[in-house]
Amino acid sequence: MKIIMNLCWFVILLTACSSNELDRAKALQLIREKKIYPKIITYEVYTADPIYARRAMEAGLENFGMLTVQRTQKLMDIGKPLISFTDKANPYLLNTSEEDRKSAIQLVKIADQQLEDVTGLQLLEDEKHAVVEYQTSYKNITPFSVLSTLKLNQKESHKAYFSLYDDGWRLEEKDEGNYKN
Repeated sequence: MKIIMNLCWFVILLTACSSNELDRAKALQLIREKKIYPKIITYEVYTADPIYARRAMEAGLENFGMLTVQRTQKLMDIGKPLISFTDKANPYLLNTSEEDRKSAIQLVKIADQQLEDVTGLQLLEDEKHAVVEYQTSYKNITPFSVLSTLKLNQKESHKAYFSLYDDGWRLEEKDEGNYKN
């Protein structure tokens, strides 16, 4: 009996995967795979730039214990970092390329952008193209988010464009002009 049940599930799964129908669940899966969600949202901190140092202080990051800011700089020290990160900031510091390190840039994590759901699916007249609307939100918001201008407390709406090929639906990297009825 168990073998028959497993065989039934396999047949259902196989038929669902080979179907040329695009539904919300399939669109969500394809968007998640192709656009790679969740995404880490980053911010570049220019540690030797006085403007960034002032912005970090005004944002309260020094008071939160995330970093320290050198308030004065000698002429011979221009170009050297004004911002130093504390151990408390370590979980939010991301790998930075050698080139960025030479330029006194440190990448910090702002949040994770997560795929929420598909809010609309429009199959176009030729039934070989579709426009899918979906929403994302921000989770795991870090103390460094105060540096960002993103509205992290709101969901964002996006569009994705699909085309039907002989092997199934594919997410396209095309502009809206190619997907009008």
